[in-house]
Amino acid sequence: METTTPHNLPQGKKHPKGLYLLFFTELWERYSYYGMRALLVLYLTTAYISGGLGVEPASALQIYGFYTGMVYFTPILGGWLTDRYIGLRMAITIGGITMAIGDFTIFLTHSQTGLYFGLAFLVLGNGFFKPNISTLVGELYPRNDKRKDAAFTIFYMGINIGAFIAPLVAGYLQADLFLTTLEDGTLHYGFKWAFLASSIGMLIGQIIFTSLSKKYLGNVGINPVKQQLIEYNNSNDSTPLSKKDKQRTVAILILACFVVFFWAGFEQAGSSFTLYTKNFIDREIFGYTIPVAWFQSVNPLFIIILAPILSNVWLRLSRSKRGDLNMTTKMGIGMILLGLGFMVLVPAVLQTGSDEANITARANIMFIVFTYLLHTLGELFLSPVGLSLVSKVAPLKIASLLMGVWMAAIGVASLLAGRLASLTATLGYLEIFSLIGGVAIFLGIILLFISKKLVNMMKQDDKSPV
Repeated sequence: METTTPHNLPQGKKHPKGLYLLFFTELWERYSYYGMRALLVLYLTTAYISGGLGVEPASALQIYGFYTGMVYFTPILGGWLTDRYIGLRMAITIGGITMAIGDFTIFLTHSQTGLYFGLAFLVLGNGFFKPNISTLVGELYPRNDKRKDAAFTIFYMGINIGAFIAPLVAGYLQADLFLTTLEDGTLHYGFKWAFLASSIGMLIGQIIFTSLSKKYLGNVGINPVKQQLIEYNNSNDSTPLSKKDKQRTVAILILACFVVFFWAGFEQAGSSFTLYTKNFIDREIFGYTIPVAWFQSVNPLFIIILAPILSNVWLRLSRSKRGDLNMTTKMGIGMILLGLGFMVLVPAVLQTGSDEANITARANIMFIVFTYLLHTLGELFLSPVGLSLVSKVAPLKIASLLMGVWMAAIGVASLLAGRLASLTATLGYLEIFSLIGGVAIFLGIILLFISKKLVNMMKQDDKSPV
């Protein structure tokens, strides 16, 4: 089979420069998202007079879950429209501008209504942006190019540099630079200035993307996939999927079901982990109390450190006689690592209990740090590999749609994550963390067991690597 894309991009050793433009664009989008992710629960639960909205913790956790869930549902609509009418690059621009408007709306208002309108813009914009920039990364490479797994791991670093910076800046703006004391001695936090910074970051990313796209991306991503099919494959939108296309689509949907539970566990970082860290972790180091929002930077920091190492490992394995681990095996290992991360917290919860009103001891900070380390390793085994898999395996005519479905699986997970997090108030942290950890390990083992079958379903022919 000829290894070319419709754009006839060469298969070389180095990555195309367009990858780094998309890396930078995604960095700013993730800055916006992770800034909100770090502050949303804190903004909702902080008293109104202190700059927050004064919402009860259980309700705040469900609002957080609903927002992070909807962020991943709208890519289905965005992917469908892009495949047929818009083109990848135009969709990314529409999404970026809409998200900038969302952050700015929350900056201008201090009410639940204003927050909901702002979140709606963020959700809608993400639907156009998120699936299409990932698909565009895949379009830079021939379909079976061995560099793809490494490319998506590099791209994932862009995601996590933004994710690392955002909580630090957001936490500093909210809890330090714009922290003021009212006349009655009440502390007033600068949440709105953190939201403004996210809006400005999105605009910076879009200006750079728009101005440099022609130079570094050429014609890639301009035309809708429907038009590409006609121009390059003498096909059209009404051409039915082949039997092999349907098998690959089913395999992607099966894997998406496993991904749901992975992200339901992983998304505890912004909800139950945030409140557990705030109330039960000893955050004081050398007399300085670390802001809660800063803990959201631990995961991306580990990714920045570990992603180049794993990217090099995948590339070396792909060039070895034995070959790289197949994608589904990597994803199964990722599930198991997630479960082990929750098990690390079990002895911490046994020490602290779950009742914040009667805390007898706080857990050592290394418990939560080591949990984030294992979750990060699990994420690197599963998430960038999953993005690469969809870009390799999805039939061209529904590539963005299936990327949207992949994102929607994360949306279902986020809704489930919010529900699980809210149950910690009634069932306790020990029960919820143990349950999630045990199920994740079990599902990881199942995925390893059916890995070979899924690989066979996803092969385009007998020689195609997956």
